[in-house]
Amino acid sequence: MLSKCRPAASLAVLAIVLSVAATPVRAMVCMDTSMTLDEVVGAIGAQKGCESAMKVFRDCELTASGDVQLGAAVEKKCEADFKPGLSAAQTQAYKREMHACDIKYRNKSGTMYLSFTAFCRAEVAQRYSERALKAAGQKAR
Repeated sequence: MLSKCRPAASLAVLAIVLSVAATPVRAMVCMDTSMTLDEVVGAIGAQKGCESAMKVFRDCELTASGDVQLGAAVEKKCEADFKPGLSAAQTQAYKREMHACDIKYRNKSGTMYLSFTAFCRAEVAQRYSERALKAAGQKAR
């Protein structure tokens, strides 16, 4: 009886191994394409402006720790619109708002809270970008 169970169990293990091996590592479907986390970061960086970068972030969110990397790419994209022109006082205000995001969920456990923090930070950067573009008479991109 044992010999009959062993081949069936071996086939089940083989099927599981093959199905896992066929799945790309850390791949997700984003913008109707299978992409790795690094490819999504690249797509965010390739966007024309902050608004479109944030749209990619929302479309590709993982609601997990991977969103930290995606959110950082959005921050970088948005900061290009305003950071060089900030006064010392504005820079301090920006840092305070980012810090508020960092501490908002610090006592929570689970990777979804890392995602919430990443979104909070990206949204702060997005607001600063919108204000800077509006003050410059430009439309958000």
